[in-house]
Formats: sequence, structure tokens, C-alpha cells
Amino acid sequence: MTETIDLTNDTPPLLQIEGACARITLNRPSQHNRIDPGDIAVLQGHLDAAQADPAVRVVVFAGNGPKTFSSGYTLQAIQATMTGRQFEALLDRIEALPLPTVAAIQGGVYGGATDLALCCDLRIGVTHSRMFMPAAKFGLHYYPGGMRRYVERLGLTAATRLFLTADTLQSDEMLRIGFLSQCVAPEALEATVQHLVSLFAANEPQAMAAMKRSLAEIARAPADTAPVEQRYLDSLRSEALAARLKTLLG
Repeated sequence: MTETIDLTNDTPPLLQIEGACARITLNRPSQHNRIDPGDIAVLQGHLDAAQADPAVRVVVFAGNGPKTFSSGYTLQAIQATMTGRQFEALLDRIEALPLPTVAAIQGGVYGGATDLALCCDLRIGVTHSRMFMPAAKFGLHYYPGGMRRYVERLGLTAATRLFLTADTLQSDEMLRIGFLSQCVAPEALEATVQHLVSLFAANEPQAMAAMKRSLAEIARAPADTAPVEQRYLDSLRSEALAARLKTLLG
């Protein structure tokens, strides 16, 4: 199942399968490749297609244009649809995908897109990449799965800094804290990704899938997330979030 990539107009996410690689491109460059509610089903369908193709060995997530990988889930939908958990469910699926996953971060990565990147096994950035997590600015307590991924992958200190300050990190700091697996020159990004694809393609897929699952199980300490869940739901209903979103959206 291969879709011709149209990089001239904003569209829902696109899928292109070539050999061992299924490439999913977030394709709204004029809107910083944001993810809209209708994109969730599209992305789920792309994942279905990638998993159904026996030749596919790796899924690559990319963004169209030189500036932004993705600005995350659209602000207009936070209160209306986040309680439905479609976005969180999508990211949980990406995290648990048996295929190796790579985020090709060619620019900025913000908000929920930082969690999408953390769902991937490897994250390749470029020298002008940057990131921030603005949930606190909106008055939003982030959902439990995303906070867990931040702590598991980056550690408590880095996760605390990113969530509580909403500070912007540049590529060198993203690499230092482990958000980026590698940082390369912009012109080297595609070759770096293709090299990784070739490495994955040479491996036995069932062994990779089993070890990916085992690594996640080893890294994940059991915790009671019920209080975190309640604080998240409370923030979605809060007057502070409603007021800040109203201001931000005009």
C-alpha cells in the first residue's frame, strides 16, 4: 500500500512504503504539521498498513518542510477531544508497535509531538532542532502516558524541567538529555535515517520485536497512575485551561 506523497498542499498524514521502510509524513507545513482530530484514524490506518506488509521492517515518522517536525495536537481540540483519549491511544500504540520506529526530526518539535517522538525507539534531529512542552502555559496537566514516557526516557530531572518551566531546549541540550539519539547536519538527516533502515532490514524481525518488548518491560517500573489520571481529568475541566485556551485562540 503506497501513497504518492504530495508535498505541495496541506493534507492529512501521508504513507509511503518502499521496501523495508514505511514512512509516515505529517503534511501540514503551513500549520507546523499539527495533528488534527481527523488525523488519528488516518494514522491508525497507516500503522495497520505498515504492520500488514510483511516486507516492512521499520516505521519512520517525518514532517514536511524544513522548520517543524510537528507542533502536536491542535489546541482547538484539547478540551473537546482529549477526554476521548484518541490521541493518547494512538501514541500508546506507536510506543508498543513491534516494528522499530524512528522519528526524523528535521526542525522544531512541540507539545504532543514531543511525546510522539518519545514513542519512537530512535529520534534523529538536526542542528537547528528545538523542543518545548507548553502544557503548564495552557493550564493543562498532561496525560499520564505522556508523563511516564518523559520520565522513563529522559529521567525525572529533565522531565521536571520541561514540564514545569515550559522552557525551550536547543538541539545540543536535546541530545545531552537523551531526547535525541543522534544530532546531525540537516543535509545528513535522510542518509542517517536510511542507514538505520538498512540496519533494521538486515535483522531478524521476530527477534527485534521480542527484544523491543523486553527492553520496555525492563525499563518500566510499576506505579499507581490513578492519582495522575485524576489530576489530568481535573485539569481538562478547569476554568484556568478554558480561559487560557480562549486567550490563545482569540
